[in-house]
Amino acid sequence: MDGTIWKPHVTVAAVVERQGRFLLVEEQIDGARVLNQPAGHLDEGESLLDAVVREAREETAWRFLPEALVGVYRWRVPASGTTYLRITFSGDCEDHRPDQPLDSGIIRTVWLSRDELQARDDLRSPLVLRSIDDYIGGRRYPLALLVDMVPGT
Repeated sequence: MDGTIWKPHVTVAAVVERQGRFLLVEEQIDGARVLNQPAGHLDEGESLLDAVVREAREETAWRFLPEALVGVYRWRVPASGTTYLRITFSGDCEDHRPDQPLDSGIIRTVWLSRDELQARDDLRSPLVLRSIDDYIGGRRYPLALLVDMVPGT
């Protein structure tokens, strides 16, 4: 052991479904166009719920309203060995601001059905389809499972 401390990248993601279609972002990552849920890293001092609301707004111009926890996923990227710990929420969105600039790297938002998504070969990770399948399968856990133990609160 060389003393290096291993730490996964903690990310959050939003699953939003309307009339059988899911809100996704098309983004440019390492020179490739890929599809992902609105998602991103947890910032220092931020709650998981605040992070997913912020990321959804920055990437889609929608305000995300978290309703349930879909799942907690650990994924190791085969090519790099980077490990992600992804906390995925489901909910609705409102207050769309179409004139708002989107995060750097985000090309556009799209609404796709599960079948349309499965037929694509440009998913950012296997977590995209797995999260949707878990959502469709009825996985919903109460947000009360999340406990923020921050001093002074």
